[in-house]
Amino acid sequence: MLFDGYLGAGIDTLDHLALLLSDSSSGMDAPAAFVVETVQGEGGVNVASPEWLRGLQTLAHEHGALLIVDDIQVGCGRTGAFFSFEEASLHPDIVTLSKSLSGYGLPLAVTLIRPELDVWDPGEHNGTFRGFNHAFVTAAAAIDEFWQDDHFTQEVDEKAAIMSARLTRLASSVGAEVRGRGLIQGIAFDDSRIAGAASRAAFERGLVIETSGSDDEVLKLLPPLTITHADLKRGLEIMAAAVASAIAECERRDADARPSAVLS
Repeated sequence: MLFDGYLGAGIDTLDHLALLLSDSSSGMDAPAAFVVETVQGEGGVNVASPEWLRGLQTLAHEHGALLIVDDIQVGCGRTGAFFSFEEASLHPDIVTLSKSLSGYGLPLAVTLIRPELDVWDPGEHNGTFRGFNHAFVTAAAAIDEFWQDDHFTQEVDEKAAIMSARLTRLASSVGAEVRGRGLIQGIAFDDSRIAGAASRAAFERGLVIETSGSDDEVLKLLPPLTITHADLKRGLEIMAAAVASAIAECERRDADARPSAVLS
């Protein structure tokens, strides 16, 4: 599912999907559910607009489909609020959570479902990635510590603003694009080599940054939600230096690849 509302040149994705679902000759069966990330993490830090998400929810209801929000990577405060879809005022039928849920890096995943969808008999729903006692204890402690009021959300928002401002300055100076929300943000480069080179350069400087996107063209930042302002700013400085080094490296490669002029 593409974000930002457009597929190709000026085609609204929701209108296109609605057309396919309403046309019996389209070859598309009625969906059981729509599964969506409000922010695509591995897909390139693509952000779905609140309007697009609400339109998807409406379309799901019109066709009797469930709306499933995958909040595994961007839930638990990554975008500020506990759930990433709160900004869009969505009411999903199913929500998947994991990653930061335990609050201590321990494996824990849960699936939240509407009560009327709970048709499981006792012991029927099973899986291998279920929480164990320590993870339940740390998850409960994290909820008690961080989610009794909106103070933690405000802290995430403040750090996100710092990160966004620094990334915007950097992107404008190198002709790149800033993407993301909260503390999942990234820089998309036209030259996909730059993101990978910057990731390697950052690692050499003591900072781990991964890449994402179909061509690994996005340098993706996922700092800890509890990072201090000082550490965040230091990390952003290292990242900026790594990007500068990566661009210089790519320019050197391009120069070396050019054929030399032959003098007669």
